[in-house]
Amino acid sequence: MNSEMIIRTASEADAPALLEIYAPYVERTAITFEYEVPSVDEFASRIRNTLQKYPYLVAEKGGRILGYAYAGPFHDRPAYDWSVETSIYVDTSLKHMGIGRKLHDALEQALQEQGILNMNACIAYPSTEDEYLNKNSVEFHTHMGYRLVGEFYKCGYKFHKWYNMVWMEKLIGEHLTDQNPPKFG
Repeated sequence: MNSEMIIRTASEADAPALLEIYAPYVERTAITFEYEVPSVDEFASRIRNTLQKYPYLVAEKGGRILGYAYAGPFHDRPAYDWSVETSIYVDTSLKHMGIGRKLHDALEQALQEQGILNMNACIAYPSTEDEYLNKNSVEFHTHMGYRLVGEFYKCGYKFHKWYNMVWMEKLIGEHLTDQNPPKFG
């Protein structure tokens, strides 16, 4: 059994394992504003659709998936092609073990190789921490070199509570006057 953690590209076959990681975030946190856990088929479709243009990575050790990270479009207009929105989820029993950092670093490298220049994170943010949401994600992204660029107040409603949302960004490439288009797919 391989005891070293590897980062690899996700496949649709990973959907059940990734959904096991994601489901507790939907059911017990306000980290995602999704209310219902998606089906395995829906999750596989999300993986397939993401991989058409962007990286979708998993961290795996000894055949067990520990977490995953992916990028998606920041907005759908062509002028935004150099910017992405990122997401990282780690098995809730394995937090604070460096998995998120390794996933983030691999995702950043893959995006740089594509010619992406801006990584953006849309993060649920509590005005006061509670049992559903803390400020760890903002702290993680700050540690990864992101800066806070905006906050929307009471825009997400989950568990009978209102939550804020913040945008953070990290510039990962040189912005030129004559910019080459990113390489998708």
